Amino acid sequence: MRPDILTPLFASLAGLAGVGPKTQRLFDRLVAPGGETGGTARILDLLFHLPTGVVDRRNAPGIARAAEGAVVTLEVRIDRHRPPPPGSRAPYRVMAQDDTGEIALVYFHAKGDWLQKLLPEGERRVVSGRVEWFNGAPQMPHPDYAVAPEARDTIPAVEPVYPLTEGLTPRLVARAVAGALERLPALPEWQDPDWLQAQGLPAFAEALRSVHAPAGPLDHPATAKAMTRLAYDELLASQLALALVRRDLKRRPKPPRPGDGRLKARILAALPYSLTGSQAAAVAEIEADMARPECMIRLLQGDVGAGKTVVGLLAAARAAEAGGQTAFMAPTEILARQHFRTLEPLARAAGLGIAILTGREKARDREAAMAGLADGSISIVVGTHALVQGPVVFRDLALAVVDEQHRFGVHQRLALAAKGPGTDLLVMTATPIPRTLMMSYFGDVDISRLTEKPAGRKPVETRAVPVERIGEVVERLAGAIADGAKVYWVCPLVEESETVDLAAAAERAGDLGHALGPVVGLVHGRLKGAEKDEVMRRFQGGDLRVLVATTVIEVGVDVPDATIMVIEHAERFGLSQLHQLRGRVGRGRDASTCLLLYKGPLGETAKARLAIMRETEDGFRIAEEDLRLRGGGEILGARQSGLPGFRLARLDLHSDLMAAARDDARLILARDPDLSGPRGRALRTLLYLFERDEGVRLLRAG
Repeated sequence: MRPDILTPLFASLAGLAGVGPKTQRLFDRLVAPGGETGGTARILDLLFHLPTGVVDRRNAPGIARAAEGAVVTLEVRIDRHRPPPPGSRAPYRVMAQDDTGEIALVYFHAKGDWLQKLLPEGERRVVSGRVEWFNGAPQMPHPDYAVAPEARDTIPAVEPVYPLTEGLTPRLVARAVAGALERLPALPEWQDPDWLQAQGLPAFAEALRSVHAPAGPLDHPATAKAMTRLAYDELLASQLALALVRRDLKRRPKPPRPGDGRLKARILAALPYSLTGSQAAAVAEIEADMARPECMIRLLQGDVGAGKTVVGLLAAARAAEAGGQTAFMAPTEILARQHFRTLEPLARAAGLGIAILTGREKARDREAAMAGLADGSISIVVGTHALVQGPVVFRDLALAVVDEQHRFGVHQRLALAAKGPGTDLLVMTATPIPRTLMMSYFGDVDISRLTEKPAGRKPVETRAVPVERIGEVVERLAGAIADGAKVYWVCPLVEESETVDLAAAAERAGDLGHALGPVVGLVHGRLKGAEKDEVMRRFQGGDLRVLVATTVIEVGVDVPDATIMVIEHAERFGLSQLHQLRGRVGRGRDASTCLLLYKGPLGETAKARLAIMRETEDGFRIAEEDLRLRGGGEILGARQSGLPGFRLARLDLHSDLMAAARDDARLILARDPDLSGPRGRALRTLLYLFERDEGVRLLRAG
């Protein structure tokens, strides 16, 4: 049960100043967990929506000394209004002056009577905004503030800048955040007081208020200390939850499962290739873990196409040799069926019973699979989260293989592992993760790395093409499609935004359909599962030759005869995301191409990203470069900066806190294993605050 003291933080934004039903929906999109898929924004989400910069309005140089592009605050006398001629599209100008010179306050599409009231002629006003010099004269387009001198204090000296979504203004977000801060309850202190004092860190509530009302730039000492405090709280909550999960799994009694190698030998004989060196090493590490009396928790980390599924199958063979069963759990039905297609012929060759179980199996097939799992005649089952829901019973679940770890919550992984009497857990991820991120995201998990690609895979030729040449690209695609090619075309957005210059996937699909004919399909995150599966089926079967998609195709789609990947506005994607997308082609024997369409001029970071993509296909090098260029958020497909799965901690600022949080979590559990002491009870509140409640559930379960 979540502590009552936290209840106000998990309420919706209803009742905050300026937040009605329509505005709530905009905030849902901006800050709610899974906002694009219908989450509801809560007070907590708004408090954790931190500024990305500040506007400093303390600069008051006078009109003549206001620099081009600078944000300034000026006290002026309003001289005269110059409305545009009737029917003209010219702006409305209000001329004002101080002792140093004259400035034009410029408004587009403004109502004259409103401006007469806001800026009456002959009166003094304090205005704040960005100055531009045009034809040698200063002007301030749409001042952010225009108030009477006695109201000067209502203009914030330093104003936080928040990420926005279309329809929300900076002032509306700031006002809502201020209302959310008023609802922040007095929380118990979960950090060690002596450590806080030694580090000079503020209390949690004080830190939040300081970050939302910064005294200067975000690297200001007070703001930096506040950010350190919040980041450490989040890292400690994560490390504590991971330590509890790991302790729980390690405590479970498990029969050692040594094998005799007979099933493994049959699978190796059926493979059309030999294992790579790193595949063989990973299999040996997994087999050694399975032979021990403690539960295995191992992460199998391999780049796109490195052969993780076969390693998982050989682990399943070891489990079957010892009389146990294996469950492969994938995050989507598309990926589950893909795994099944890969595994089934090899499992049959070894004489292993295999079945698939998703939410959409026919009743007869589902019942047969359930019966086979219960009586042990099925050794391997592949499925989605349907494997952990409802009455799926195993005779002896020895091994749980979970693909794409970061798509599942701790609860789902544990629910699967709990279906057996001491189940070994193998987590597979296609996302190369730098070692610096491992500790923060996975705790102390053991790691096997696949560093080579199976024989026969050809490199993908990668080119960067300016978006102005899109017509040439489409012409080339028409020829390639006529020769039987299949093409992915990735767009960053689903529908047009007035504020972001990106092509919408729906419009692009229409344009390509017009140019290429009825061979173009569209798949995006807002499609229902059945609709998405149908489009993918048609693309895999060849009815469709071009698949226009948002990044839902990034993980797990396997169409071996797709040979062309076009990524539109490639400069807007993170390096590792570009690499994941490129990995959708080059999976068969044919030569493949990846075209990175970019809109110039490119910044230095975007230039570096595109250059690295052309230089290398090594996912681990790309992940390290991504980390160096912008700090890890995109590496696991999480938000665009900061640590994967974290909302406050940022790798570029807080990487040194990871080890400290891990060591602190170990020490806490060594001293207070049940979190029952005064600090332990406060730490339970911390786990709930950062929604790592799984750790508390494990404590309650004993």
